[in-house]
Amino acid sequence: MNVKKLTGKIHLWLGLVSGIIVFILGITGCIYVFIDEIKPLLYADKYFIQSPGRKGLPLSQTLQAAQDSYGADKPVSAVEIYNSEDRSLRFRAYKESGDPGIWYWDRKEYYESIFINPYSGQVIATENSEFEFFRIILYLHWSLLLSNEIGQPITGIATLIFVISLVTGLILWKPKNKSAARQRYWFRWKSTTKWRRKNYDLHNIPGFYSMAFMLIIGLTGMVFAFSWFDASVQWIANAGKSYPAKAPVFSDTSQSKIDLPIDVVFSSVRRKHPHAEGYHIYFPVSRQGVFNVLVRNGQTYNQVIEQYDQYTGKLLKTHYFTDKNPGEKLRGLNYEIHTGSILGLPGKILAFFASLIAASLPVSGLLIWRGRRKSAPKTLY
Repeated sequence: MNVKKLTGKIHLWLGLVSGIIVFILGITGCIYVFIDEIKPLLYADKYFIQSPGRKGLPLSQTLQAAQDSYGADKPVSAVEIYNSEDRSLRFRAYKESGDPGIWYWDRKEYYESIFINPYSGQVIATENSEFEFFRIILYLHWSLLLSNEIGQPITGIATLIFVISLVTGLILWKPKNKSAARQRYWFRWKSTTKWRRKNYDLHNIPGFYSMAFMLIIGLTGMVFAFSWFDASVQWIANAGKSYPAKAPVFSDTSQSKIDLPIDVVFSSVRRKHPHAEGYHIYFPVSRQGVFNVLVRNGQTYNQVIEQYDQYTGKLLKTHYFTDKNPGEKLRGLNYEIHTGSILGLPGKILAFFASLIAASLPVSGLLIWRGRRKSAPKTLY
């Protein structure tokens, strides 16, 4: 058996083993890549309000409205604030169950969102976020709706197999001569071209042109799936250099708690970053915990994280993207690279088509295999 024939066997069996999972990952990736564009349209009634043209209520007052709606047994965990007069506030409450279970939703006791009008404090809508459409799409993509312990290795291994299949596919794609090359680079269909030839071309030609993008998507997906691969990528980015771990930040428990610390924190953040797209404030979960504030400015490399004392509202530490080591920077950009959003809308469109083609490859590959099996001569005994 020559090298190309052996490569063909490997390519076939890798595709058969991982095909259905690659198809699911490709389709869900196509949908999720445009989450930022689709969600405001899909949930316009929750996300947008009519601005009355006056100053909104203090954040503490809208927080109280959200907490009253949740009840005392579900403390607010975070709030999303958009720096726009026509956007609602989204308060979130979530709690881990402590038991990973089998399905992804077994991990949380609850994950709920409440949308509040920032001018009136009125509840606009409530949402069981664990079963929100894009949340389901995300975890179907992430772990096939299984718990991380079960689903992540499955999707990770399927992605690794897919990456190997791309390499074996390129070896098989390589034309033998100039005549064969003409059909490898573009469609040469005629009215007499049979569907098997068309299917073969649909497997080879789009796969060739999108291979680089599919490789990037596959490799960045492996960063999410495997801690060893993540650590290896960061080690390479750091040129093997070790960096000291950053010391955690804590609130000073000896201090007396000021009135309405959330208002003090938000006022400080907004004063320092008046032109930010928005602010995500994550509430302390322990006596020593801090307010963690993500200041959103588009791409990750423009975002800032600030940490505030929960008792005094004092700024304890500011984290800039430029402060990270090379490995941390690359890891921080992994999501944007994976989804193509690092290149803006054009990058997302490229990622969409690459994911769509990736989803089509197991289908067209299976049809090629079945067609060859049917046309193979029967062995007589």
